[in-house]
Amino acid sequence: MKRMERLLIKLIVIQLVCLVCAQGLLLYTGAAPFLSKVIQYEGVGGMKIMEHIETFDQSR
Repeated sequence: MKRMERLLIKLIVIQLVCLVCAQGLLLYTGAAPFLSKVIQYEGVGGMKIMEHIETFDQSR
């Protein structure tokens, strides 16, 4: 049972590290438009960055 618990803890730590790396990749690099499907779903793929912001920011 102890072996299974150690394996489970290792898997959780690996999952957490992968999650942090993926979030960092999306938030702090220019790769988000290429990896995120939101831009394709919103239909702003061919727009400039200011047009993206206007489309996503509908609170005005």
